[in-house]
Amino acid sequence: MTEPDPATQALLEVLYERFNARDVDAILPSLAPDVEWPNGWEGGYVRGRDAVRDYWTRQWRAIDSTVTPTDFVARPDGRVDVTVHQVVRSLAGEPLDDATVHHIYRLRAGQVEHMEIA
Repeated sequence: MTEPDPATQALLEVLYERFNARDVDAILPSLAPDVEWPNGWEGGYVRGRDAVRDYWTRQWRAIDSTVTPTDFVARPDGRVDVTVHQVVRSLAGEPLDDATVHHIYRLRAGQVEHMEIA
C-alpha cells in the first residue's frame, strides 16, 4: 500500500475538517462542478455542487454525523481510499451508528470528481 501524494492527502484532510465544521462553502470549490457524490443517507448519488450542498444541508437538519479520517491509501488505479471513523447521532445526541467505512475518491485536476462509500 502506498500513500497518496501529500497535496491530495492534505486536500482530503481539509475536506473532512470542513465537513465536520459544517462549512459547505469551504468544501464546494474542491469538488468538480459535475461531481458525483454518494447519498449515503438516502441512497443513490447526487450530481453537481448544488446537489451536494442541498444533500448535506438536509442531512445536517436531520442527523449529526462526524467523519474522521484514520488512513489514506493510493490505489493502483489512481483513486484514493480513505478509512474513516464515522459517528452518527440524532440531533438530540442519541447514538445511531458508529462504524469504520471507506471513502474512495477519484480526483481530476485537483478536485474531487467522484466519491463512493465502501
